[in-house]
Amino acid sequence: MAADTGGGNTDAQGGPVRHIPVLLREVLTALEPAPSQLIVDGTFGAGGYTAAILEAGASVTGFDRDPEAIANGAEMVAASGGRLKLVHAQFSHLLDHVEEASLDGLVLDIGVSSMQIDEAERGFSFMRDGPLDMRMAQAGISAADVVNRAKASDLTRIFGILGEERHAGRIARAIEAERAKHPFSTTRQLAGLIEKVSPRRPQDKIHPATRVFQALRTYVNDELGELATALFAAEKALKPGGRLVVVTFHSLEDRIVKRFFQDRSGKASGSRHLPAMEERKATFTAIGKQPVVAGPEECEANPRARSAKLRAGLRSTAPAGPAGSDILPVPNLVALGG
Repeated sequence: MAADTGGGNTDAQGGPVRHIPVLLREVLTALEPAPSQLIVDGTFGAGGYTAAILEAGASVTGFDRDPEAIANGAEMVAASGGRLKLVHAQFSHLLDHVEEASLDGLVLDIGVSSMQIDEAERGFSFMRDGPLDMRMAQAGISAADVVNRAKASDLTRIFGILGEERHAGRIARAIEAERAKHPFSTTRQLAGLIEKVSPRRPQDKIHPATRVFQALRTYVNDELGELATALFAAEKALKPGGRLVVVTFHSLEDRIVKRFFQDRSGKASGSRHLPAMEERKATFTAIGKQPVVAGPEECEANPRARSAKLRAGLRSTAPAGPAGSDILPVPNLVALGG
């Protein structure tokens, strides 16, 4: 799976970039796939990680919420000799499809696939005019639903928190005024308004619409909530000695993964003003120095790797810890019904 915009440092949602699995060598080093092992690729995408894991001799169960990714992987399944199974499901539903303590490894590459970005009809890119959609699963509320129905105050929080957009309020108010005359239906329509409200300055490295599109995509697909749920599920699904490897492209995602490993390794910091927390046995220990980032050569070859961060942990024999939204920094945003 290729990276997304990664915190707004590049125009990643613009032009086409061929599929290149990010940090592939580093992922394999942390994952250590081997014959007879069962490994889950929670974000199958175009199968970049899966192909390398199969080549190492392991069996793979690949998850993807995008039905097109599953369909496109049929040829790889047929060629795998029974070592690859694809599941059309969100990776947060991991435990509906694998047994607890059954996995030798699990890898997650968080972000939008380059294939999705490059397809105008999916509505992820502001550089290709298409329906304002952004739904990875091709079901549920779309980006157009959010833009046309959410209150300006809620749009401000979505853009400000999920996109870290400093002009969130100004853009939200402009959207509210414009949609009263012409509801939003296309990517260029929204990007055009943002360009007027927040024009690009000479020193800006990214397009003015980058952060808003990133925020909408993250909200529509509940990416942060999905990630948090998947981390708790992975903890239960991995056997002792199993390896969890997560690649993120945005500071909000990395913060959640970092906090998870801190909490599960017993290194989460508490407040000196609060009672001491009950000490729990660590369920993960860090694999190598973290975070791992892409080197200059990979960044040059694949600009989407520039903001990638890899964190990995080795599962201990301790029972899984408690799961709860209070443990990980997932923003509480308004729910918009279907």
